[in-house]
Amino acid sequence: MTRATTVRAVLAAAVLLVSVFITLTMSPRLGLDLQGGTRMVLQAKDSATVEADRETTDRTLEVLRQRIDSLGVAEPVLTRSGEDRIIVELPDVQDPRQAAAVIGRTAQLSFHEVLGAAPSGTDTAPETGEKRLILPDEQGTRLDLGPSRLSGAGVKDATAFFEAQQAAGWTVKLDFHKDAGKDWTKLTGEAACHPAGDERRRVAIVLDEKVISSPQVDPSVGCQAGLPSGGTQITGSFTAKEARDLALLIKGGALPVPVEIVEQRTVGPTLGAAAIDASAQAALIGAAATALFITFVYRLFGALAAVALAAYGVISYAALVGLGVTLTLPGLAGFVLAIGMAVDANVLVFERAREECQDRPTRSLRSALTTGFQKAFSAVADSNITTLLAAGLLFFLGSGPVKGFGVTLAIGVIASMFSALVIARALTEIAAGSRFVSDYRGVNGIARPGGVRTWLTRKDPQLFRKPVQWLVISTVLVAVAVAGIVVRGVDLGVEFTGGRLVEYSTSRPVDVETARSTLADAGFGDAEITTAGDGDISVRTGKLDNDGEHALRTALATEGGETTKVRDELIGPSLGDELRRNALIALGVAVLVQLAYLAVRFRWTFAVGSVIAMVHDVIIVVGAFAWLGRPVDGIFLAALLTVIGYSVNDSVVVFDRVRELWAGNRKTPLATIARQAVLQTVPRTVNTGMGALFILVALAVLGGDSLTDFALALLIGIVVGTWSSVFTAVPGALVLERTTTAPPPVPGKSSRRARAPRRDLLDNGARV
Repeated sequence: MTRATTVRAVLAAAVLLVSVFITLTMSPRLGLDLQGGTRMVLQAKDSATVEADRETTDRTLEVLRQRIDSLGVAEPVLTRSGEDRIIVELPDVQDPRQAAAVIGRTAQLSFHEVLGAAPSGTDTAPETGEKRLILPDEQGTRLDLGPSRLSGAGVKDATAFFEAQQAAGWTVKLDFHKDAGKDWTKLTGEAACHPAGDERRRVAIVLDEKVISSPQVDPSVGCQAGLPSGGTQITGSFTAKEARDLALLIKGGALPVPVEIVEQRTVGPTLGAAAIDASAQAALIGAAATALFITFVYRLFGALAAVALAAYGVISYAALVGLGVTLTLPGLAGFVLAIGMAVDANVLVFERAREECQDRPTRSLRSALTTGFQKAFSAVADSNITTLLAAGLLFFLGSGPVKGFGVTLAIGVIASMFSALVIARALTEIAAGSRFVSDYRGVNGIARPGGVRTWLTRKDPQLFRKPVQWLVISTVLVAVAVAGIVVRGVDLGVEFTGGRLVEYSTSRPVDVETARSTLADAGFGDAEITTAGDGDISVRTGKLDNDGEHALRTALATEGGETTKVRDELIGPSLGDELRRNALIALGVAVLVQLAYLAVRFRWTFAVGSVIAMVHDVIIVVGAFAWLGRPVDGIFLAALLTVIGYSVNDSVVVFDRVRELWAGNRKTPLATIARQAVLQTVPRTVNTGMGALFILVALAVLGGDSLTDFALALLIGIVVGTWSSVFTAVPGALVLERTTTAPPPVPGKSSRRARAPRRDLLDNGARV
């Protein structure tokens, strides 16, 4: 073993040991879509006096944190998002009505002096004509209130208790801070200067512009003496729940600004558990199929790559757990998908090593393998960087679970490069040093050409004599996709349109027509009713609050018996517009970023050809979903951006080979170079695509409704992307080269004017 191989083996062993330790000692942090619970996105709204800036939002977050802690929810998560949004995650909370009622209330508590009873119709001061604060008390008497003398910020603690001795029932006891207690004593002392029974002897306690209590100061209290500064009690014929909620609101403090729920998602625990089980089965079956496939194709070295693939799974999982990444449903799908993509680097290396063995049969196996790693490195680096760019766009421009998918995909890409370039290389180099493996060519798997390479060598198809004809076929495919978008329309999910989507499971089967009739009778005639997986009922409406959802579920229960909420998504219209806008921005930025990167790494014509193929793939995937009537939502967006990364990945591998061959054969026509490059890279494309297809088919079959659309979009994208990288990107680049450069000089002619552009063309290609 060489020193470099020893270093790789030691490094691989150290990383694996750490990963195994983390895997055995730490548990993953599951998102609410996997463990069940409610996720809310609150937006701080501007008020007349306070602007909802970053500082105000932070204060609002702290108030909400105190309230949620008092609710007793296990491990709640509150984070600020942007300038004016707060994300609240409440595990195991299935009915968000109580939480929303407590979280969303402004709870502006204030204490006012009572100026007297206000005659009906009076709302302005006769002396100044200014607007007066006139509110009804508990019995409906209109009270003319003076300005606030004390706010809820002065309350140190609030406790609900049952007062049995004085028959007051449930009461809320308030304890004041020192300075606020003095203000309380002064306020009650001034009220005590009025005779007993006079309205002005009352103190009004107002919560969110509603008088919740307005007691008379006890006759025993003297003028200007006031009540003790320590605290007071609020009575008002409260029930136990009302008293506790009131104490909770007061103790939590007042929100600096009102908040609005712009997004709310509730996932039942059974759905999350089913998603985990389905993804685990898909991962095991897909990974096993992929391992068997690469072992069949590459024999011993394929088996060693399968071992490295298993190591990749352990390392990437440990990285997710160790970094505290929240594992969401799309993130879990990304983790499973990355297993299939992880074989790409190994396939690239093995195919290059096969070429070396085929070109120089007498060279040693170890030398061919080393050369394969060296020549494949640029393609591996470029293809993985493009995928990382897609993952970065998902993280920065996506929202909610889509961000989790971006993080998972990025970790998967980095871990796959480590497993291929360090672990797999160490294992294969150790094996290549064995005389048995080196001598028996049928064992090692790379000393003989594969079936695809042998067939292509025998047939030698002339692919690019007429590149325009391939572009015509691609144009027809795009036209069919666009027709689907125009004729059938794109079914945008509630994430992009706003509204509410609720999925219910019923104990008795309910058909769509019965559910539609039942809900129409209950006042939900505009609801869209469809069936979901396992006979569940999916209801999609426009604006629907939590009380309305409860009424809808109650109505459905009359026909379906016990009705359980499986999934609940609420998106406000403003957020839907924003998400739709961000989705378009994400796609636009993806195209520009990939174009810029490819233009730097390759010729601009290659970059434009790759981007044309990328846009071709995006349109076809969207068109396919339009024809199939499948929803386009946030998870679909994650799949679409992944398709972009995969499409560019394939194009990069082809153009990387074009660049290499062109640099060594300057006088060969570009069309011939492109044909050779495609034929040499097709085995890699087929084998990598098969590895990903195993995983995606397993996800599509076993993943359930939550992952079927994700897997379907990627299946279509990979098939179309494989086509476009060869028959759209390459012909596009060839056509651009022909239209932007002069033709090569005619043999026998010595026209310097004709030769110059061609020489410049070849020099540029060689320089890249």
